Formats: sequence, C-alpha cells, structure tokens
Amino acid sequence: MNTDHMQDREGAARWRRRAAYASIAVALTLIAVKLATYLSTGSVSILSSLIDSSVDALASVVTLLGVAQALTPPDAAHRFGHGKAEPLAALAQSAFITGSAVFLGYEAIGRLVDPRPVDSTGLGIAVMVFAIVMTAGLVTFQRWVIERTGSIAIDADSLHYRGDLLMNLAVIAALVLTRVTGSGYWDPLFALGIAGFLVWNALRIAETALDVLMDRELPDDDRARVVALVLAHPQARGLHDLRTRSTGVGQHIDFHLELDSDLTLAEAHDITDEIELRLREAFPSADFSIHQEPEGLDDDRLDNRIAEARAAARSGLLSGR
Repeated sequence: MNTDHMQDREGAARWRRRAAYASIAVALTLIAVKLATYLSTGSVSILSSLIDSSVDALASVVTLLGVAQALTPPDAAHRFGHGKAEPLAALAQSAFITGSAVFLGYEAIGRLVDPRPVDSTGLGIAVMVFAIVMTAGLVTFQRWVIERTGSIAIDADSLHYRGDLLMNLAVIAALVLTRVTGSGYWDPLFALGIAGFLVWNALRIAETALDVLMDRELPDDDRARVVALVLAHPQARGLHDLRTRSTGVGQHIDFHLELDSDLTLAEAHDITDEIELRLREAFPSADFSIHQEPEGLDDDRLDNRIAEARAAARSGLLSGR
C-alpha cells in the first residue's frame, strides 16, 4: 500500500472520530436544555424530543465505539479487518431508536386519555429553534465526513439527526397549535406522529446495516464503473466473476482479469498493477483482489452459476412449481 493511500485512510479515520465526538457533544448539550424546558412546560412533545436526544447521546457513544473498533488494523484473527463493527453499531442505534419510540407512544397515548395543560409554550418554541440550529450544523458536518469516508456508522448517526430536524419542526408546530387553540390534544397527537417517524427511521438504519453485514453488492453504478475502468486498459481482454461488498469502512472488490495468454508472469503483474491503480483512484477506500487468467479459458465461473440459478428460478415460476 503506497504512502498516499495510507495517509488518505488515516485522514478518513480522524474525521470519523471527530464526527462521532461532535455528535456526542451536540446530544449532551440538547439533553440539558430540553430537560430544563420539559420541567418548565410539561409538554409531551418536548418530552419526545428530550427522549430522542437521550437516545441520540447513547447511540452516538455506540457509534464512537463502533468506529474505534472498525478502525482497528487487521490482526491474526481478523485478517479482513474489523470494519463490520460499524454496521453492528448502526443496528444497536436502530434498537435504541425503536425502544424510545415505544416509550414515547405509551406516554402520548396516556396524554390523549388524560390531557394536561402545556405551560410556557414560548420557551419551548425558542428551545426547539435552538435545537434545530445545532442539529443542522451537526448534520452538515456529518454529511461532509460521510462524503469523504463512506462511514456506515456515521451515516446511520446522521440519518436519525436528519430525522431530528423534522421532529423539532413538528414539536414547534404542536406548541404553536396548543398555544393558539388551547387544546391539550395537539401535543400528544404530534408526539404519536413523531414516534411513528422514529420507527420508520430505525427500520431504514437497520436495512442499511444488514446490507453490509450480509455482503450485499455495491450499487450497479459502482459495479459498472469497475468494469469500464478495467476494460479501458488496452491489454485487458475481459473480466468475470466480479464481486463487491462494503466492509463498513470501505469496499472490497475482486474479479478475474482476462489477459493475453502469451504474456509473461511479470508482464501480467505489471498490467494488473496499472489497472488496480486506476481503480484505486476511483475507489480510494477499497481493497482489491485480482486474479489473472488467460483469455478464453473455459473454467467454472460464479457468473455462470448465478445465471443458471436465475434461469432455473424463472423456469420453476413459469411451470408453476
């Protein structure tokens, strides 16, 4: 691995950690402010936001631990590294968010059955505006980090903070309607809607994490770009059995490279290095495994097995089996 590539990875690791620390700092600040506001107003909508910020803090700590573990270098027992600690952290976040949504739903239903007045709505609105400003700043920073690192855990963290922006707006709407109408039902109704939104967010986070843990292929556009870059080399005769996956902190890409059978081993090695260099420029956080084969070799291929399985499945559907 060249020096520039190592520096890129070290830089990405630093930004991952900084994003995790920033997330924790914002969550703790908002917990303190919202707790004081809830004690002053008694608003269940404010409570919903306080619960969410508490979950955010816990989830951000899990994110930090997951990021730290994922960045641990490969060792004798984990030669592919520890990158999947990130999607595991994302799954833990999903569980925390779901639990908070259930508790919030329970509280909201209780307030619908027994409505209570909401005091100091002006204070509540001001605090939620403050929360929106802080959360927007954090999300902007997180998106910047994600674009440069591809971190699954930071992306999951950012996803529920983006949800927080909508949640905070919903809380403001509930407080405004309560103040204007004097009805005690707006507050718990909005809280129920927020609980549903939290569950939806949790499912999205879990789906993304499971895709990584189950080694789902990279998007079709990324796979097509790999093929195009390989075949752009004048001495590449083809490729097959392309396999890609996210590692949690990057990607893993491997394929069989078809070359002229008259090349020497040294020549085939040099061509492969040139192709890998092109791929690394497009996928700087990826690891590559490239197997050279003579063009036209008739061997057992994963591509063929997948095509046969699809054909058999279609045949079974058409025959009604």
